[in-house]
Amino acid sequence: MHFAITIQTELSYKQYFSLDLSDYLMNPTLRQMRAFVAVAKTGNFTLAAQNLHVTQSALSGLIKELEQTLEAKVIDRSTRRIILTDIGKELYPLFSQMIDDLDSALANVADHTHLKKGIVRIAAPQLLSCTLLPEAIAAWRGQHPDIQVQLKDTEVEGVIARVLSGEADLGIGPERDPAPPLDARPLFEMPFALVFPKGHELERQPRLTWQDVARYPLISLQGQFTERLRDEVDAAPLKPANEVTFMTTALAMAAAGLGVTVCMPYAAPLVKLYGLVMKPLEEPVLSRRFFTYTRQGRSLSPAADSFMVFLDEFVRRANP
Repeated sequence: MHFAITIQTELSYKQYFSLDLSDYLMNPTLRQMRAFVAVAKTGNFTLAAQNLHVTQSALSGLIKELEQTLEAKVIDRSTRRIILTDIGKELYPLFSQMIDDLDSALANVADHTHLKKGIVRIAAPQLLSCTLLPEAIAAWRGQHPDIQVQLKDTEVEGVIARVLSGEADLGIGPERDPAPPLDARPLFEMPFALVFPKGHELERQPRLTWQDVARYPLISLQGQFTERLRDEVDAAPLKPANEVTFMTTALAMAAAGLGVTVCMPYAAPLVKLYGLVMKPLEEPVLSRRFFTYTRQGRSLSPAADSFMVFLDEFVRRANP
């Protein structure tokens, strides 16, 4: 500020505002500053050159360039020792702090880039969050134990909202109409299956159709899940007896004998846990596509990007 005021008193306002201040600015390079700090810290050109892995003549050249840039001496050399000038004493703590801050920032970037630090925040429907995703997260963290993974389980319609708000780096969920303003990357596609209690009369049938579904109380999910099924199954009018928020609720109700439900085959571990039977549905064979959603125009962190690539491969191996 004082420098600018001094210039203004010596120049007219017109001259001042048309002035190229770069002519007056001093621009020491990072290499020059590192050289000066190394010499000031060690008090010895030989040791400083060794620490910087340069020759002593190259180090002397950098100090000379710095002094030419600043138009001031920073070091007084003698045959016995090195003494900082008054200007050098002022610059040493400043340059030293700048270099420390820069090195710390660069080390932090390197930790993120090399997956030694970071957080991955994932939003996913409850059913995916208690079947497929825990296994995928555990497998990925086995390779990257220093990365924290936060799984945010939610209702299906909440996945996209969490990604849009920035609460999650990426979301995993089924295709939705209309398409949200997100980047959608295909993850997998699966056909619907019918789920019912063991010993149910449907267990004896070799093939199951949507007409069979219509004969029993259907426990379905709220929102687009049921709406889209109604549009796609023309031969059998679907009238859910119950519409619930979470598929785990539908499975629990089916296990209690309150009806049947339809879901994706990735839920097989949970279906088995509830003591239920899962069989494919035909006439027609209906499927759902699942996507990985990310915000448009926003780059993922190295950790989140790595997890998304890993998840693609994990799903392919789990469901060829």
